[in-house]
Amino acid sequence: MTWLSFILVIGLLLLHIFSKKMKFLKTVPRSRFLSIAGGISVAYVFLHLLPELGVFQEELHGEIKNSGWGFLESHIYVVAMFGLVLFYGLEQMVKSSKRRHKEHKVSEPKDGVFWVHIGSFTLYNALIGYLLVREEYENAWDMVFFFIAMGVHFITNDKGLRETHKGDYDKYGRWLLAIAILIGWGIGITTEVNELIVSFLTALLAGGVILNVLKEELPEDRESSFASFCLGIVGYSILLLLI
Repeated sequence: MTWLSFILVIGLLLLHIFSKKMKFLKTVPRSRFLSIAGGISVAYVFLHLLPELGVFQEELHGEIKNSGWGFLESHIYVVAMFGLVLFYGLEQMVKSSKRRHKEHKVSEPKDGVFWVHIGSFTLYNALIGYLLVREEYENAWDMVFFFIAMGVHFITNDKGLRETHKGDYDKYGRWLLAIAILIGWGIGITTEVNELIVSFLTALLAGGVILNVLKEELPEDRESSFASFCLGIVGYSILLLLI
């Protein structure tokens, strides 16, 4: 399925580059599509990624007991929690920086906050590109479902990052994130890493997706649509369970 993965990774890359052209993604009230997209991403995490971590944990049982990674044998979900905490910490860092600049009546921050924030999402995207080709899919449909879930998730992330970093995101950020997906895919094509590392990366991704979806859906000023969010969860859950 290498050619299919290449086509899909190009699709993810183009989403990052051209998402700002999607005029229907209004800021407030929040576009219903973005709430549906959040629901789709959450459904994929809870019905596919997290159960997969359980499978990884069973397969690793006894294999790493005496190694430094032994704690993962029974606590792979701790890594997912760490992914959530990591991205929450990054968001708090960005907000604190913006508050400081606002208090001092300075324009947008020109310190390293932007690069740290974008750098974290660059690694995040590279991970998704890698998993697109290195995940153990049962068939082509599984790969397509991963593409759909991550594609709508990218659109949501783009919207939030553009609002946070304004022109810097369009000038530098979106290009770095787009290229990162292709680099991650390239690494996946040329290199096969240990299954433990794949499970570790999958857990980090699960935690990151959950946090990034919730931070976009929960704030009151977003005026998100609960009905649309539920529609995304229920609709995509049914699709994942039936196919």
